[in-house]
Amino acid sequence: MATVKKLQKITTNLLTWQRLIVPDNPPYDKGAFRIKINFPAKYPFKPPKITFKTKIYHLNIDEKGQVCLPVITLVKDPQPKHPLQADLAEKYSKDCKKIL
Repeated sequence: MATVKKLQKITTNLLTWQRLIVPDNPPYDKGAFRIKINFPAKYPFKPPKITFKTKIYHLNIDEKGQVCLPVITLVKDPQPKHPLQADLAEKYSKDCKKIL
């Protein structure tokens, strides 16, 4: 879990925020990381883009600070083999077009 130390919007643009996160657990507990959150005009129907402005060595963050968000992938490609809602997964497996 990370502690949010600071949250601010950038200039007058309500769709762009910066956040300073300070992780509580190793291996990142010795650092503080600034991230930028860009909310698209079509939010919440389009996901926000999160970019690390502070360099971080992490398998889901590239050298440009771009974050891999697997949750977004689940929206595009649901995984009925690992459901939290078994009845919905069963319906999806039988007729995904009807569910979507």
